[in-house]
Amino acid sequence: MLGIIIGVGAVISMLALGSGAKAQVMGRVTAMGTNLLVVRPGGDYRGGVRSESNKSLKLADAEAILRELPQVEAVAPLVMGRAQVKYFNHNMNTTITGAPMTYLSIRAFEVDQGQGFSALEDEHVARVALLGANAAELLFTGQNPVGEIVRIKNVNFRVIGVLKAKGDQGWFNPDDMVVIPFATAMKQILGQDHLSEIDVKLAPDADAGIVEERIAAILRANHRLLPEVEDDFHVRNQTELVEMASSFTRTFSLLLGGIASISLIVGGIGIMNIMLVTVTERTREIGVRKAIGAREWDILRQFLLESILISGVGGILGIGLGFGVSWVFSQFTDFTMLIEGRSIVLALAVSASVGIFFGYYPARRAAQLNPIEALRYE
Repeated sequence: MLGIIIGVGAVISMLALGSGAKAQVMGRVTAMGTNLLVVRPGGDYRGGVRSESNKSLKLADAEAILRELPQVEAVAPLVMGRAQVKYFNHNMNTTITGAPMTYLSIRAFEVDQGQGFSALEDEHVARVALLGANAAELLFTGQNPVGEIVRIKNVNFRVIGVLKAKGDQGWFNPDDMVVIPFATAMKQILGQDHLSEIDVKLAPDADAGIVEERIAAILRANHRLLPEVEDDFHVRNQTELVEMASSFTRTFSLLLGGIASISLIVGGIGIMNIMLVTVTERTREIGVRKAIGAREWDILRQFLLESILISGVGGILGIGLGFGVSWVFSQFTDFTMLIEGRSIVLALAVSASVGIFFGYYPARRAAQLNPIEALRYE
């Protein structure tokens, strides 16, 4: 039974680990916006190097996308770069994102303290800033930063708000960044006339694939690219990213569950050995039962039920072990293991199946014993 307990506990724990990983990955992806296309400069990666220029996107491209595509709700042209941000003796080197007011809604940011940008502030090239949650904590260590002055590249900016924490996305942590108005970033801080990316928010009923093709056609026309010339930009579909992440974590869960199920096989072999010993020890009992009229099916059913009972009890205890391991792991790490109802049903079904599969041979052997030989057994 110990093998079944450990096996079921391992399967439950591994599936919980996979489900937790899936929830975390999906949460990170969707936290940065859904129903979204992201346009970045440069062609597709080839051999680890991105083809074409990384300065191909212009503000006119974002304006054309919004103007010519009714399926697009909003666009956010962005300029991004790294800079030193200071507040008295506190400083950090972080990502500066120049963005219009639409950026917060497109990327599902919420303002935790203060307020967001207005169109007027962008139009007037205002020196105002929104801080990510980590940036605010590092620079102000628990104080309210709203209304305070920070220096970005030695230029004074007034903090008007703090963004609610989103968590590290793996490749990028939005909680570390500082967001300033788009025009201010282009003209006063980063000094560039090209875009780092264009975020495109689609209408709820829009077909992302069709819009992606239309965007490519618009940008190729804007950039005057000949038919034989490759794109100097690439479009990433956020929906495809979500599906890819979901597929990966599903495979990851199955792999972990498959590895853990090896211990179930070992447990099943243990049950078979126990039942074989039991059959040997109860040979005379089997002979007596057959002598007074028990059929082979009755003997088979009895020993099969005993095998299923052993594996079933082991499965229930294994589920408890899996819950315990998941709880301890979640308590002492930042990762939450997620036990789903279907994992419990699967564990019970598998443990019962193990009992049937590995218990059948001993049960069949008991059922086929000759009653005369069984009664003679010492």
